[in-house]
Amino acid sequence: MSKDPVTARCAWADNDALNRDYHDSEWGVVVRDDTKLFEMLTLEGAQAGLSWLTILRKRKGYRQAFSEFDPQRVAGFDEQRIERLVCNPEIVRHRGKIEATVNNARRILALWESGQTLSDFVWQHVDDSPVQNRWRTLSEVPSSTPISKAMSKGLKKLGFRFVGETTCYAFMQAAGLVNDHLVSCPRHKVCLELADN
Repeated sequence: MSKDPVTARCAWADNDALNRDYHDSEWGVVVRDDTKLFEMLTLEGAQAGLSWLTILRKRKGYRQAFSEFDPQRVAGFDEQRIERLVCNPEIVRHRGKIEATVNNARRILALWESGQTLSDFVWQHVDDSPVQNRWRTLSEVPSSTPISKAMSKGLKKLGFRFVGETTCYAFMQAAGLVNDHLVSCPRHKVCLELADN
């Protein structure tokens, strides 16, 4: 996809090269891999109160700090490891968010032990098929929906943390459970076609 500034990509992505690259290659693309979904859920939770660009700039640090988001490895992090992470400038040093990531890895393992995957759980909320929205302006795009509220409630019931309805909706957008590219954005059609394959 052209990085030409006249390309009618979603306006939120045009303020920085990292945002543009993320928008043009990842945002809204269907993800069903639990490791990748764990990363996305973690990063969306980390964003709470911050800009997405801040999180993108720390993404490499997150991957190193959290063992490439391998749930089995992160689930084994002990209090000493958490203390080191709280002092790690390469990630958001918020104890609650760090502890939530370790907790959420353990909840993923519990899902696996029950015979389910994180992918199974989240995708059931959209009947296993991406919701194809047709927004024309950024102001139309919601920050949460009844589906994200239900997902949040379900994840919390399973013991997940930092998974409020707004975080869940941002996660749904990122992982392609909803296509929230504006119809004027070339990626809207790309994500629609990818979802059909």
